[in-house]
Amino acid sequence: MRVIFSRMRASDSCPPRVPVSKVAWSWLGAFLSMYFVAILSSLTEVDVLKSMFLVGSFGASAVLIYGAPQADFSQPRNLIGGHIISAFIGVSLQKYLTLDIALLGALAVSLSIVAMHFTRTLHPPGGATALIAVIGSTELHSAGYYFVVTPVAIGTLILLVIALVINNLSKNPLRHYPKYWF
Repeated sequence: MRVIFSRMRASDSCPPRVPVSKVAWSWLGAFLSMYFVAILSSLTEVDVLKSMFLVGSFGASAVLIYGAPQADFSQPRNLIGGHIISAFIGVSLQKYLTLDIALLGALAVSLSIVAMHFTRTLHPPGGATALIAVIGSTELHSAGYYFVVTPVAIGTLILLVIALVINNLSKNPLRHYPKYWF
């Protein structure tokens, strides 16, 4: 037990605060992408309040692609692949297994992590997308695999396009995006 607790000691100090310019670029990208996802929802005549169920997972993606654009989790293959694979797994489990929702949710998240590891598309918000597919509304469940296409695939493409523009407007090379595609 002592070994476990000794591993929990910090080995370094907190990194310094990022410059205000990085904060501003992060804000702009996150604001525009979340706004465009909401506009897309309203243009497709879907009730924005009902379709904003993806704010959780897309909001977390925005934190990664605008707040840490150089992180492996933030790269395009991870962003798109992580969400789409996880949505597919969540929809499949919800559609074909009649288990307790707690068990389905746990399976959706854990199997998504495994699939993202094997495909090298690990994107933490993908776990939330898988969970949303399981615990979502009846309306979401009736969409079936269409949920993978819209809002998931289309929403991630919106996030990606805006990230490519916003992150590359900066003159800071540590902000340029992506670090790699495949």
